[in-house]
Amino acid sequence: MDIGGKPDPLALYAELFCRVKSIKTWDREDGDAQFLQSVADETYDFVHSSHCLEHLVDPKAGLHTWLRVVKPGGYLIITVPDEDLYEQGIFPSTFNKDHKWTFTIHKAQSWSKKSINILDLIRDLNAAAELVCLRNYSATYRFNLPRFDQTLTPVGECGIEFIIRKRPVAEINAGGRWVRSNQQPERELLLHLNQTKDDFQLMKKANENLPPFINETPL
Repeated sequence: MDIGGKPDPLALYAELFCRVKSIKTWDREDGDAQFLQSVADETYDFVHSSHCLEHLVDPKAGLHTWLRVVKPGGYLIITVPDEDLYEQGIFPSTFNKDHKWTFTIHKAQSWSKKSINILDLIRDLNAAAELVCLRNYSATYRFNLPRFDQTLTPVGECGIEFIIRKRPVAEINAGGRWVRSNQQPERELLLHLNQTKDDFQLMKKANENLPPFINETPL
């Protein structure tokens, strides 16, 4: 599912993702993205949303909803504007009048009265939420320009991306630990893994009682 995808939905690029079979684009005509009232729990393998969360009345409630509709083991892939790269110190936004919130990865204090710390937002999700990626898209940001909407340029992203994996129930019950299979690997892999273990033990045995980092023999 791609929430708020129009007019440039993820479905336009589906062939770039080899495991994707279909993508449902959810937009205004489908209902309020904060609630997804017609969508049952654990429906989708992933939920993608680029620059939609900042338009919701309650982003925290919206994120809980989006996690609700993802299957265990599935993912949320979310992008929001970074308040310093996009709004650049002025809010309400002069670049997008419909923005209701600004976002930062983390600050002790923000210039924006509507600022949301991403780390706090994710921390408030339930035990199923496993943060697997959090990054600021500033690699192509041009910090020497005067105040300007850099998303209008070919390289300006001005965003924060975070990816959340929805833990299955067994992982939640194990305190977040991955529940590993007891099934042994195929013979070839088993031989290689055991050989690696044996080689390491032989190396340790060969160096017993020798202090480390004393060998100055030329290579």
